[in-house]
Amino acid sequence: MKFDVFQIIGAVLTVLGGQGAIRLLIDHDNTGLLGALPGGFAGRLTVYLAATTAGVLLAGWAHGRAKALGRRK
Repeated sequence: MKFDVFQIIGAVLTVLGGQGAIRLLIDHDNTGLLGALPGGFAGRLTVYLAATTAGVLLAGWAHGRAKALGRRK
């Protein structure tokens, strides 16, 4: 059950980060959720890409752990 929650959190991070990065690349002035973050375009893009990467890694790890637990039962 807890790995399902981690998969959901990873998916949400992936969607928000990817969507924010794409929006920022298309329209540099549309900062989205990170509008108050200092650092300008490069800083915001880095945070969006880091969130996307963290989400993919978290969801993948949780999926692997849930699958391994399912085989043992």
